[in-house]
Amino acid sequence: MVPVFPDRTSDLFPAGKKTHKRLAQKVAFMFDAIDNSDFAFKYFSSGHWSTDKLVNELLNRITQILFQAKAEAVQKEKYYELIMNSITTGIIVIDDKGYIYQSNNEALRLLGLPVFTHAKQLRKVDENLEQLISTIKPGEKQQTNFTTERGVVHLSIRVSEMTLQDKHVRIIAINDINRELDDKEIDSWIRLIRVLTHEIMNPITPITSLSDTLLLSLPDDTTKDIRDGLEVISATGKSLISFVESYRKFTRIPTPHPTLFYIQKFVERLVHLTHHHNNFPNIMVNIDIQPEDLIVYADENLISQVVLNLLKNAMQAIGHEPLDGRIEVKAYSNEEEAVIIEISNNGPPIPPEEADHIFVPFFTTKEGGSGIGLSISRQIMRLSGGSITLKSSAANRWTTFTLTFP
Repeated sequence: MVPVFPDRTSDLFPAGKKTHKRLAQKVAFMFDAIDNSDFAFKYFSSGHWSTDKLVNELLNRITQILFQAKAEAVQKEKYYELIMNSITTGIIVIDDKGYIYQSNNEALRLLGLPVFTHAKQLRKVDENLEQLISTIKPGEKQQTNFTTERGVVHLSIRVSEMTLQDKHVRIIAINDINRELDDKEIDSWIRLIRVLTHEIMNPITPITSLSDTLLLSLPDDTTKDIRDGLEVISATGKSLISFVESYRKFTRIPTPHPTLFYIQKFVERLVHLTHHHNNFPNIMVNIDIQPEDLIVYADENLISQVVLNLLKNAMQAIGHEPLDGRIEVKAYSNEEEAVIIEISNNGPPIPPEEADHIFVPFFTTKEGGSGIGLSISRQIMRLSGGSITLKSSAANRWTTFTLTFP
């Protein structure tokens, strides 16, 4: 006789529609709990049947494994999001229909958008930018620029691709190359100024020295024309040397030694100093520092040169007209925790054709100006890891220089 063994599956799960329905309900409840992140969900490991106890234990084990997997996935997602928001490259994940799957904080900052859900939103920023983002192909690298309230923004754009959740997406990396362009421009000016000062100083120094020597050794009966000519040579040489020395400052700015200092007292001291050296009783200076104990990490001596120069320029721009001349000095911390100092005046606005060259060495609109003050200010901010920008509006008659300390 052939032995007959009991059906173990039947022992575990006794036949019957009610049993199957009850088991299906338990599994359904379990998945509902997982979908709702109900980590307290658990079946009792007891029952009338031994199979109920075993089934409940198995479902609890499956639930625990799935909960742990879900928690790890959420933790990894937060970890990757934190990394994305910590880098200085803007990242955009976009599908073929223009919908944005993901974008980091840097991308929103560079594009000037509070939220980014579709490429069509870029029309508000720049129509050419929307066209570029929508059509740029994987493997390509392009550069573009557009104008915002912050000034001209230069972007470098790279693209790669992948399949995400069975959909083709492009990963767009955007970088701000304003600073890179500024660095190259400043380095070029530094090299040029060093060459010019070397070529001018080499011949002019001995000429000036020789003319002074000849003036001292001239006999009393020397004709007036000869004496006047030597004096002109000497005065011109000394004036040229002084001119060259002023430009040498642009190439010899000391390495910043940053410290923490309070902006309120710093600004009050510089405003008082500027008023003392510039007699414009018609100009009122308002200071607004938020919060009052706002601090910045920078080289106080070097930044003093920048702020003093901006305050002096603001007073000279207003002059004695209008009678209600105003200068506003504001300081605050933005969403990226950068410290911002804004110096505004209601003097005549700077024409756009001049604003484009305002930070270029040798460029000046002042009679007798050297064109070095704002150039040095930009160089100091660059060495300090910050930036200086200009915003001038003829509509509201305000000119604002913005210092940004990251």
